[in-house]
Order: sequence, then structure tokens, then C-alpha cells
Amino acid sequence: MPETPNRSASHIEVVPAGAEQESVLANLLELYAHDFSEFHPLQLGADGRFGYQHLPLYWSDPNRCPFLIKVDGHLAGLALIKRSHSIIHGGAIWDVAEFFVVRAYRRRGVGIAVAHEAWKKFPGRWEVRVMKSNRTGSDFWLRTIHAFVGGPIEPVTIEKDGEHWQVFAFESTAIVQE
Repeated sequence: MPETPNRSASHIEVVPAGAEQESVLANLLELYAHDFSEFHPLQLGADGRFGYQHLPLYWSDPNRCPFLIKVDGHLAGLALIKRSHSIIHGGAIWDVAEFFVVRAYRRRGVGIAVAHEAWKKFPGRWEVRVMKSNRTGSDFWLRTIHAFVGGPIEPVTIEKDGEHWQVFAFESTAIVQE
């Protein structure tokens, strides 16, 4: 069993995931789906897994970028980013398709640091969607985006397939290299 995460200051990394790490991402997506099933009716397959049908696209579609999250060298989560079409304004945007931090690393600033790094890495318009039923997720994204843009952002509420979503739209600028 790996050691328990250190609760003190941590070194957080957002590492591009290669195709050879697809099974690692698939395993993390199972944990993510398990958490997500608390407020969304996901069903296990006959193999006892939730599955994630779009995962192979992250190595064949240039508009998708998979990342592993590491804390002090230990695996701590994932971020799947993709170029998409805005569901509220039209036009191209960056989208946080999936975002997951393992429970042991939550409430330590890991998620905020990772989101901010991703937004700086991919400048332009962004949309972050979160189910209204996911209150913890809504609170996290509200705080995280507020800290990033330096002020409050009001989400737009939409309904899709019977589910209510909050959509946060904002702009990110490129990292200045010195």
C-alpha cells in the first residue's frame, strides 16, 4: 500500500499523459465515476467498471489533452482538457472535460493549482460545466474561477438531457515567459 499523503507543503505537477498511460487514466476515471455516481445515475457495466468511451480519443484527436496530476511525485488525479464549441456563446472554447483529485489530496489547494495551471497553459475562452446537483463541485469551481479571474463570475444555468448545469465562462491569457 502506498504511504499516506503528507498534509504539509507539496510539490504539484500537471504532467501530459502519453498513450502508454491510458490504463492509469482509465483506473483514475473509475474512481472519478464512482464519486460522480453519488449525484448522477451512472451504471456499472457487466465487467464491474463504469468505463469511459472517449478516453482513446485523447491520443488520436489533437483537440484533446490528457494530464496526470502528481503531488510530491505521487499520482493524485487527472485533468482532461479539450477544444470544443461553446454551449452558451458559440465559437471555440477550451473545456474542462473531466477533472478529478483523489480524496486524500482534496482541500489542500491541489485542484486550484492544477486548474489555474491548465487555464494559463491554454489561453483563450474557457467554459467549465458542473451539474447543479454536484454542490461540492459547484462551490469548488466558483472559488477556483473567482481566484483565477480576480472577481466573481456568475454561471449560466442550462438544462441538457433533464439535468441542470452551471456553466462558467471566462477568458485566460497566456503565461508570460521571462
